[in-house]
This record gives sequence, C-alpha cells and structure tokens, in this order.
Amino acid sequence: MTFDPATPALYLAPGYRPLAAAARPVVDPATLEEVGRIAETTWAEAEAVLRAVNAAQGVWKRLDAKSRAKALHDLANRIEAADHRPAAILMSREMGKPYPEAIGEIANCAPIFRYYAEMARDEAGKVAGTTQAGSFQHARYEPLGVSVHIMPFNFPVLLMCWTVAASLAAGNGCVIKPAPATTLSTLEFMKCFSSLPEGLVACLPGGAGLAEALIASPLTHAVAFTGSVAAGRAVGAAAAGAMKPAVIEAGGSDPMIISESAPLDVAAAGAVTAAFHLSGQVCTSAERLYVVDAVHDAFVAEFARRARMLRIGNGLARSEIGPLVSEGARAKVMRLVDDARARGATVVTGGRIPPDQPRGWFYEPTILTGCTDEMEILRTECFGPVAAVVRVKDFEEAIERANDSPFGLGASVFTTRLDEAMEAAERLEAGMVWVNNPLIDNDALPFGGWKASGLGRELGRQGLDAFRRTKMVIIDHKPRMQGWWYPYPDDWFLDAGGRKAN
Repeated sequence: MTFDPATPALYLAPGYRPLAAAARPVVDPATLEEVGRIAETTWAEAEAVLRAVNAAQGVWKRLDAKSRAKALHDLANRIEAADHRPAAILMSREMGKPYPEAIGEIANCAPIFRYYAEMARDEAGKVAGTTQAGSFQHARYEPLGVSVHIMPFNFPVLLMCWTVAASLAAGNGCVIKPAPATTLSTLEFMKCFSSLPEGLVACLPGGAGLAEALIASPLTHAVAFTGSVAAGRAVGAAAAGAMKPAVIEAGGSDPMIISESAPLDVAAAGAVTAAFHLSGQVCTSAERLYVVDAVHDAFVAEFARRARMLRIGNGLARSEIGPLVSEGARAKVMRLVDDARARGATVVTGGRIPPDQPRGWFYEPTILTGCTDEMEILRTECFGPVAAVVRVKDFEEAIERANDSPFGLGASVFTTRLDEAMEAAERLEAGMVWVNNPLIDNDALPFGGWKASGLGRELGRQGLDAFRRTKMVIIDHKPRMQGWWYPYPDDWFLDAGGRKAN
C-alpha cells in the first residue's frame, strides 16, 4: 500500500496497512481546509502489530553491534537521500509550522541515527574490579524489548527520531503513537524506515486511549513520552503501575534573565526567537522574562520593535508566525493574556487576533510588562506566542524569581559577565541552561527537565541507557570450592554460652 493522506493507514515496516475504523478529517489550522483523513487503530490491529514487532525484535537484539550500526547508518543514508518536501508540507498544513522549520526539522534527523549507531558500538558494559581472585566480574547492557513512543505535535519527526534512534541502537523494537495533530506527516516520514528488518518499527495512529492500552500491554516494555505535564504524570503513573521504565519530557515555563551587562540588541533578538519560535509552541520557549531594572525599559523597547517585524501567516507562505495548532490552544492563550491584563499587566505589542488573519487560529506575538506572581501566566505553561516580562531589582532577584516555579526544563541568560554566567549555570533549577544562545541542543548532551518538567533524559549517553537494562555477570573461569559455601565450619558458630565454639 502506498501512503495517501486521504486514506487512513498504519505503518509496519516495510510498508503501510489500511485501518478499519471510521475516518475523520484533519484540518489545516491556517485555512480550516481538509488536509487528509486519519482513523483510530483498533486494539485488534494494534495487538497484531505488537506481536510482529516483538518477533522482529527477537532477531534484532541478537545482531552484533556492528551489524545494527550498519543498519542505522543505512537508515540515515535513506533519510539524507529522500525528498522530504511532502512530509514538510503535510506538517505545515497539519499544525501550522512554517515550511522552513518543517523541512529543517526533518533535515536534522539523520545525524541522531549515526550518533547512536556508534554510541552503542562504543560502550556495552563495564568491567569492575574483582572481589575475589580468579573471577571476571562485569555488567552488560541488554535491550528492554519493545518501546512505545508517544509523541507531541510540535516537533513530531525530530523528537520521535531522538528516542527511536536510541531505542533501536540499544536493540529494541519501536512502536510510535503520533500526536493526532501530526499523524499524516509522521506517517509520510515512516517510509524512511523501510530498510530496517520487517516488523521492527511501527506507527499506530490514535489518541489517549490507544496510548494507555500500549503502555498497559504485556507486549511493550518501555515508554518514551513528550507532552504536557498533566499527560506526563498520567503516562508516568501508568508506566510505573506496569513496572516499565519511562522517559517523561513534560514541558515547562522557561525563564530568561536579562542582566544589566547584556548586549541589548543580541538579547532582544534572542528573546524574540526564544519566545515566539513556532508561535511559542516549544517546550523550551522563554515564557517568563526577568529583566534587571537598569535595562528594563530599553530592553522592552528593542524586544517589541523586533517582535513587530515578524510576519504572520500560513506556514506555506513567507511567514515566521503560523497559527496555533487548534482553536482550543488559541483560546487558552487568550484566556491567560486576559487574566494578566485584568491583574494589571500592560500589553506592549500584540494581545489580539491579527486583523488581516480572521480565518484560522492565529494570534499576534505578544509582550506583556508589569507581570506579577498572582498572574496565571507566570504559574502555568502558556504554549503560545506570549512573553511575560517581570522587572527585577538585580541579578540575584532574577535567579530567585526564575527558580520560583513548579517547572524546571530549561532556562536562559543574557550577560557578558563571567561570574553571572557561572552563577546561572550553577544555581538555576533546570535541566538545561543557555547563556547568550537559547534553545540549542546537542545529540551528545542530555535533554530533559527537573521538577514537574519530567523524568529521565533524551540524547547523549543517558538517552541510550534509558532503553537498556543492566545485568551483572560473575564468571569464575577456574571452578573451585569457595570457603564461604555451605556447610559452615563448626568454629564459625558460638556455643551455648555465647563463646566461639572450638
């Protein structure tokens, strides 16, 4: 079966299969036109796929690391050689992402497979100092089995590749549950996996019910999730109930600190990207900006000037700011802005539906000043194009206010003082800290949050270990009787008087 966005399907390597359930339309959030059709995977269909993935994984895990690495390098070659314009266009039409960002996201996928192909070859265990002579004592890493990957809509392909590459390199099979809002682009990309062994990777469309069933199934053995805090808690609890390891990336409300020493032109340009990239629908978006009093007004003026330069429109047009993913997402943003206004915040720019975009779920890039802690926008994840600015006395207060949050995903700072950069890196309560360059990631460094923002790590060595379990192995190459084995010598015991027996 050839993939057609108008025909609901699932993917099981090396190809597609039609789905039996009733189809429903996928609507472009910019135009409200139909993009394609998707359907829910029934449990009978899902269970058949899980059995196939488990069978394929039984063979895959027995391959040597070099052979698995070659297969992943071949997959990376396919990704690099493929024409990804259809997937990028679908992504733009499904969730509003500007086309340059959609095609750029997919272009970043091949290197992660190469990285984990070699990482899994490089390190597969640890030899420990022996506790007794003549014994070889070591730990070895082994795959978990079949991992479930529950994906978000904002970076549907790249974030899927982050965890799937690590899981495959570790020797697992993978089942992907894409976000309903980006099912079509995910399915279109899945054709790249056709070079892998038959049945090793699958993509099953569906909603929360399917995710719950996949986590609970005895045919799955690990979970990777990216999404909201509420959903992350539910996934984590379900995985724990099934005694399955889980990597949970649950979003946040990231702070950004603008210190007195910051170059304001650089800081304002960085803040525009950090706050408004993908219309603010990035888990590491800078949502709370703590600006030192001495530079507050000058920074806000430059920040607003640059924000007004952004073009709003269809993701397939020449625009930086596309629509939010849904009407509900925009409604939440509008509610948070209205609450902040009612509690005394000032709208410097934005704060409305753009007059020239009456159709679709658009919202102008918005800067609020005078924000205070009683405003909900400082206590929750907005996930929209809104930057809440807080005036602070000094750098010390900025650190304290930045940490006063239930979230701890990322945090960023603009400064030219080394002491402030080092203080921020040490004291900010976040899984990632950026100084003068927000939102950057690195395949070789761990990605993830503290506090309510998640558990476990993606990327780096920790990202690989998330999909492996350890086994302690003790080998005595010259079998002999050990002195501590049963039966114990009589002189090891005490007599009736509590004295050592003779």
